[in-house]
Amino acid sequence: MASIGGTGERQSDLVRGRDAARTYAWADAFEALSLADRSALLDADDLHLLATAAYLVGRVPECVAALRRACELHVQGGRPREAVRAMFWIAYALGNQGDVAQAGGWLARAGHLLEGQPPGCAEQGLVLGAMAFRHMMAGDFTQGHALAERAAEIGRATGDPDALGLALTQCGGALLKLGHPADAMALFDEAMVAVVSAEISPIAAGTVYCSVISMCGELAELRRAREWTEALDTWCAKQPDLAAFTGQCLVHRAELLQLRGHWPEAIAEAERACVRLAGSIDSLATGAARYRQAEIHRVSGDLAAAELAYRQASEWGHEPFPGLALLRLAQGDTGAAQAAMRRVLSETTDPLRRARLLPAQVEIALAAGDRPAADQAARELTDVAGRFATAALCAAADYARAAVLLDQSEPAGALVALRTAVNRWRDLDVPYETARTRVLIALACRQMDDQDTATLELDAAARTFAALGAGPDRARVGALATEQPAPSHGLTARELQVLRLVATGKTNHAIANELVLSEKTVERHLSNLFTKIGVSSRAAATAYAYQHQLV
Repeated sequence: MASIGGTGERQSDLVRGRDAARTYAWADAFEALSLADRSALLDADDLHLLATAAYLVGRVPECVAALRRACELHVQGGRPREAVRAMFWIAYALGNQGDVAQAGGWLARAGHLLEGQPPGCAEQGLVLGAMAFRHMMAGDFTQGHALAERAAEIGRATGDPDALGLALTQCGGALLKLGHPADAMALFDEAMVAVVSAEISPIAAGTVYCSVISMCGELAELRRAREWTEALDTWCAKQPDLAAFTGQCLVHRAELLQLRGHWPEAIAEAERACVRLAGSIDSLATGAARYRQAEIHRVSGDLAAAELAYRQASEWGHEPFPGLALLRLAQGDTGAAQAAMRRVLSETTDPLRRARLLPAQVEIALAAGDRPAADQAARELTDVAGRFATAALCAAADYARAAVLLDQSEPAGALVALRTAVNRWRDLDVPYETARTRVLIALACRQMDDQDTATLELDAAARTFAALGAGPDRARVGALATEQPAPSHGLTARELQVLRLVATGKTNHAIANELVLSEKTVERHLSNLFTKIGVSSRAAATAYAYQHQLV
């Protein structure tokens, strides 16, 4: 009688587990299927279901164990293709856990088992996609693209949604790195359609979502990133027990919330991401969440909190730049900011990653009086924006180019770029960058003696900064609003500071100490201002300052 009762309980657990999986109740599915497995070992199909539930609730060891058993059953039952699929997912789970060598071993086993199978079967598409990923991680994007393209062809031919969705994502990623952003975006869109409309497995769906959103962010393709992040939110909301993918989802949400000006909500989402990722091997996602918090603290003016969050991001393996360099600039340590940017740019070769650094390089170089470095960075950013042609990249390039032109006292050219940039930022609904651009428009108008427009632009920027809680920017605008119109000498504010100190008889060393600059930076400022006012000595510069009532 006990045996009959045990069998009945086992069947009940099995049915409950299957039903829970169908309704995306993954914690219940994992518990019920595990109980059923203890009563009598599950068959291969139910082991796959148990593995899926285990992975999605964050139980990776149990996922791998269930897949290994399923693989053995497939091999014993003469089902090599099903065994290969199990091996692929074992490699996937192990690789995401950081066990790269073991993952490679399972992929090699899968490849050997495929040798006796039809060359265009869906399982071959899965394995080829995994091999493409490994090549791209090693920087071989050409070979990665070739393998991923073949995997996508197999996915389309076989109608296998997992093989197709994963391969399209890899193929698009390779094309992006190879400099073909339009083709990459088309494949990303196709992959996401496959996720939304096809019967793709949950783990594959989450992988495609996160990969595509991440690459849209790398490309600064903000519209698609928002659209697909909202879709990912909806997908995650249907699965309340989900642990996998949710941390990365919250990091993406935090960045998008920051861009749209919802800073407190962005900090909260980043904190939720850190809680979700606690105990996870995905340290880079935790680092990205801390970096996002640091960026908001910095622009809000809480420099101590920003310092701590940048350090935490670094501890989790996330490069804290360019934000930490901009923090040093805000703290008055221009030399440290310059040194950090030189170092990180020297180590970064990928154009899209450099594009994230170059706007800060322009800002820091201009603050240091290093116009050649600023101009070089702005030109490079313009080149990258021209190649990848997303609205945010183009707006950032326009802003950088305008900042350099203003430093060269060329307000007319700067205004052309700034008007384009501000329209792009408005279209993207990015209020902070919109307001920063309006400040430069005001400065350009001042250089052209259009004080009324300058006042209007500063007032609009001040209101936005106040609404956002951007304390330092609001204070700067307040200072600019009360500042007397600059005379027609064309000097920047920093150059004027240096000239006034020269006129008091101070040495370069004394000026550097007072302005918290390096002596080399002071020398650059002197060289620039000498050129602008047409003098060649400190005595002549002093005379000019008194003649034009600058002191």
